[in-house]
Amino acid sequence: MDSVDVAFTPALELAKSIRDREVSPLELVNVYLERIDRLNPKLGSYFTVTADRAQALAKAQTEQLAGFNKSEELPPFFGVPIAIKDLTPVTGIPCTYGTQALIDNISAYDESVVWRIKAAGFNILGKTATSQIGSLPYTEPPGFRPARNPWNRDYTPGGSSGGSAAAVAAGLCAIAQGSDGGGSVRGPASCCGLVGIKPSRGRVSWAPVGDYLSGISANGPLARTVADAAALLDVMSGYTTGDPYWLPDPNPTFLESASQKLGKLRIAFSTSVFPVGEAADVCQQAVLDTVKLLTDLGHDLEPGCPDFTGLIEPFTAIWQTGAAASGIPASVLQPMNRWLLERSISAGEYLRAVHQIQVVSRRIVGFFEKFDVLVLPTYMHSPIQIGEWADLSCEETLANIINWIAPCPPFNASGQPAIALPAILDSNGLPVGIQIIGRPAAEATLIALAAQMEAAKPFPVLDFK
Repeated sequence: MDSVDVAFTPALELAKSIRDREVSPLELVNVYLERIDRLNPKLGSYFTVTADRAQALAKAQTEQLAGFNKSEELPPFFGVPIAIKDLTPVTGIPCTYGTQALIDNISAYDESVVWRIKAAGFNILGKTATSQIGSLPYTEPPGFRPARNPWNRDYTPGGSSGGSAAAVAAGLCAIAQGSDGGGSVRGPASCCGLVGIKPSRGRVSWAPVGDYLSGISANGPLARTVADAAALLDVMSGYTTGDPYWLPDPNPTFLESASQKLGKLRIAFSTSVFPVGEAADVCQQAVLDTVKLLTDLGHDLEPGCPDFTGLIEPFTAIWQTGAAASGIPASVLQPMNRWLLERSISAGEYLRAVHQIQVVSRRIVGFFEKFDVLVLPTYMHSPIQIGEWADLSCEETLANIINWIAPCPPFNASGQPAIALPAILDSNGLPVGIQIIGRPAAEATLIALAAQMEAAKPFPVLDFK
């Protein structure tokens, strides 16, 4: 098999090829490491590449495989290369949080998603680029190369999981982990033509440390196919002793849900988000094309959207406390994050913001008593150019961010599951995506619907060489 074909083969197929002895873990990891060495300087998708560790594990896995009978059980993703976002600790590897001053900050533990990923047999290639402390929806932290969109390198791959999205889209890993505190998985998926899942609150554990933003953030997968994303979500999911919130294990699995037949769903859609307004024309078109597709698939479509009034101010108040919660000194933060740190609110104001978010979230979730699924734009306009907002004031940057990512944060607030899917290409050759949002804990329905949509209208895979 050609190395380019291998690099863009779905992770589930790679796992099967390894089990069938069609490719070895060592051959596979070397394909990706060669591509990273050659192409990452153009993309800035990785901060840290752990080539020696990855090759050592791949060699051990190849030797282990030689002693296995085909009838014996292997971990589901034995030997498949993966990338981890550099907000997520991995034992023995630097975790910079997008901060150049922390380039030598070696993690002493694995976050829960990492040990689950390791237990599934994945081989970690390295840590992917993120915006500094994950606070921005574009990935241009000072001291690092900006992460670039492989569809058009003048533009951002989004953020804060921009490096993970760029790496998957460009064939620099088979699949990747990201995290979403206001669209940080869904936005990069939309910018890079990928599938990105923000799971329900409590689906994926934050052990051993715990979530620190009142449940608005969640770890999730970035993949080229719905089945791959569903299978990685299966790996990531599960309760860890002491978690503050949790959900039961899915039955059937999320991967099995991707092949489940769906009955007729009642689906709402909107091309606007109140009070921000209408999305750009290309994002509206992405939604309307999706509406036609879903109608052709036999579902009932109806205009409608929850009322998000009263959400922006308290959500922003909680989000901006991330700078203070990070514990990183102001002296090493970029100007935008220093400004957010200076705007940090009191404990009482924080609790009032949490209270207000919960009030609005009840209204949002109540909308889904009538509908199974909601279709919205992922972002309000196409990806921005690298450095496009670099000369703006912090106030102007914040206003632009709020307007761009407006469709995403409401479902971080409510804790509902959402899946970003690619829809169309804009005039610059950049993907524009939509998101489907489901009822609380209803990832299975969304995954089944996303798989149905993917089968009916496949999105092209980028041939990045």
